[in-house]
Amino acid sequence: MEELGANHPHLELDREVPTPRRRPHGGGTRFQAPDDTRKHGNRLRGSLRAASEAAAKDIGGYDDRLLIKIELYEKALPEDIARAASDIEFVSQENDKLVLAFASPHKLAKFEAKLASLSTGRQVTYENILYAIQGFDHWGPDDRKGWALRREGFPQGMSSFMIDVELWAIASGHELTKLRRHFRLWIAKQGGEVVDSVQQPHLTIFRVRVSPRIAKNLLTHRDVRKVDLLPRFGLELKLMKTPVEDLDPVPSPAQDAPSVAVLDSGIASAHPVLGAAVGDSQSFLAGKSPSDENGHGTLVSGIALYGDVAPCLESRRFVPELRLFSGRILDKNNEGDERLIENQVESAVRYFVDQYDCRVFNLSYGDLNKPYEGTHVAGLAVTLDVLSRELGVLFVVPTGNYLGDDDGPDWIPDYPRYLICQTSRLLDPAPALNALTVGSIARYEKGPQNVRYPRDPAYRPVARQDQPSPFTRHGPSVNGAIKPDLVDYGGNVLVDTRLNPTHLPKNSSLGELSTSRDFATGQPFAQDWGTSFAAPRVAHAAAKLMAAFPRPGVDILRAVLLVHARTPKACTRLFADDGTGLRDVTGYGLVDRSALYRSLSDCVTLWAVESISDQCHHFYEIPIPSEFWTGGQTQREVAVALAYRPPVRTTRIDYKAVRISFKLVSADSLGSVVDRFNAAVDIDSTMKIEEHKQRRRYTEQARSKGTAQASTWEFLRPSPKARSKRWFVVVTRNDTSWGRNLASEREEYAIAVKLTNQLTSLLQLQPSLYEQVRVRLRQRVRVQRQG
Repeated sequence: MEELGANHPHLELDREVPTPRRRPHGGGTRFQAPDDTRKHGNRLRGSLRAASEAAAKDIGGYDDRLLIKIELYEKALPEDIARAASDIEFVSQENDKLVLAFASPHKLAKFEAKLASLSTGRQVTYENILYAIQGFDHWGPDDRKGWALRREGFPQGMSSFMIDVELWAIASGHELTKLRRHFRLWIAKQGGEVVDSVQQPHLTIFRVRVSPRIAKNLLTHRDVRKVDLLPRFGLELKLMKTPVEDLDPVPSPAQDAPSVAVLDSGIASAHPVLGAAVGDSQSFLAGKSPSDENGHGTLVSGIALYGDVAPCLESRRFVPELRLFSGRILDKNNEGDERLIENQVESAVRYFVDQYDCRVFNLSYGDLNKPYEGTHVAGLAVTLDVLSRELGVLFVVPTGNYLGDDDGPDWIPDYPRYLICQTSRLLDPAPALNALTVGSIARYEKGPQNVRYPRDPAYRPVARQDQPSPFTRHGPSVNGAIKPDLVDYGGNVLVDTRLNPTHLPKNSSLGELSTSRDFATGQPFAQDWGTSFAAPRVAHAAAKLMAAFPRPGVDILRAVLLVHARTPKACTRLFADDGTGLRDVTGYGLVDRSALYRSLSDCVTLWAVESISDQCHHFYEIPIPSEFWTGGQTQREVAVALAYRPPVRTTRIDYKAVRISFKLVSADSLGSVVDRFNAAVDIDSTMKIEEHKQRRRYTEQARSKGTAQASTWEFLRPSPKARSKRWFVVVTRNDTSWGRNLASEREEYAIAVKLTNQLTSLLQLQPSLYEQVRVRLRQRVRVQRQG
């Protein structure tokens, strides 16, 4: 019997024999009126009355107005709604379909009368705008809870504690003064204490010491927008001052260790924790040495080599598992020379491929002058896509940093809305389809200022732990392809809200820890923030993953990384009501390393590398044992990912000449699946074949636009039908007509399948899920050989 929790090599999955060929296929805002306007008016009238009654139970408030939540059917600006509800003062637009408003009972009665007229069929001014309103609600306690408070709740067992309270931003200076004064008096009358405050024109935050009773009452206070806990997590800055003499000797990596190449501003190759792993460093800038004059390249290199430098420092032990190569393509200002960056990158890539067979390249670069505008892919992205296909290399690139401008955003109050605005779209080369694009999430939310001034609420992290970093950029890429592919830790920003609210300070002390080029002057480690430092964490994982496969091609690396990615819950909650916002900012999520490199007893990864002709399907049966379905409610999942590298053309809006996608389907037999797909006579028919939809993470339509695709299916309480069926992954190739002369007769792709059932380890079942799957694979091979 195997040891519980033991790790095992990932298992290779064979394709089923049938390969049917698909048959070629032939050739002023207006809002929609409801079917029944009278019924719509009557329903809105009842909804408004119920919301008003609930809002009347709120406590506090510097005047008698009620706070009403207005929910919309479709995107509309507050200005649109204000034309139909002129008696209501709009105080906040929470998202495209939710606005908040103040209104006195008298004015609400007038608005209700207008809805009554609509319900009786009488003429109403701005009637069309009323069609956009779905209903009214009350801004309740759950709405007022900040992210940390929702996750952890108020402190338990304490007679008093400090919390941060944000009030509604009211434009009128006189009214705002009254609101703030009234809140201070209310807190004092309740027996609480205002410790400090931030009072900017569009931001009011009070740090208060309160009892549990007062804290609970704040969640029903009309003038309160958010209540949240104080920052808690922070980078241990003392680690940066660790003397190199205190570290264990750093060994050289194994001779056959995988390699990672960093194309950046160079490297301090004599650094005590880098030197043993550096295989070569070259400059591709004319007349420049490979040494790092900026510091960026050395910071990136430390993360690319070790993945996470902080735990190594904490243990005082650095053991490199990779060989590190450095190509200098940027000068001391982190800029290129007079040559085109595309030429410098290509020269560097070809050198390291020819000389050392490097396959994973980290390029932490983003061109602020080339944001992706949603049409054609251009610039360095195209070069990366072409080189990836030609040379069989994996590029890992960041989304680029969003730094705002003089006009905003106001980082605290506007977060996270600006993350999905037009101005924060991907920077070149992030739209590259054949590369892995990485966005950033925050690891720390507490800086030295919070420690030094614990009673001062002015120093505030923009993001909380595991939420998107305030500087990360968003996709999608061409034709809606999911980008970024992944997210990882790249830092956070601490803002002094008393200063310029649009200023993003660089010395925020909430960055990622790594190696410093200034080691010779007694500063061997430093920290910085940016998507530049999220990308090398993924590059490290990709390079290390190469050791898990006998034939580690680029496609299998991408597929396995994606199949092990999950969206952090903090991000999911942040974008809960924002449509595609979550996907556009976080992609497929953060890679879980727990079973990435080796399968576990209760988490099994299967993989396959194949090539497919145009107009064909490939079939893979997932060897799910019957025991997988047994037991009660548990985290039982099937995840699938696919990756390929098509030829591309910038003259075509489709951009990619090859289209490969997958479906997860269930059936009684392989034959029935083959017959079903073989009967599809064109792409539309194939698309209409439904895959399993229940508790599916990403639809086929959403994921298939990219060249790295993934989805997860949860089976918390599998139905009898799910238990009795056999499960298949069907891969389909269907090229564009213009791309058929560019593509190969057979295009290579890789798939990865991950089976997870935590119950098997919790109950210590023997044999384990891994062993059960392996036995089924062996049985299938024997049957095929006998056949």
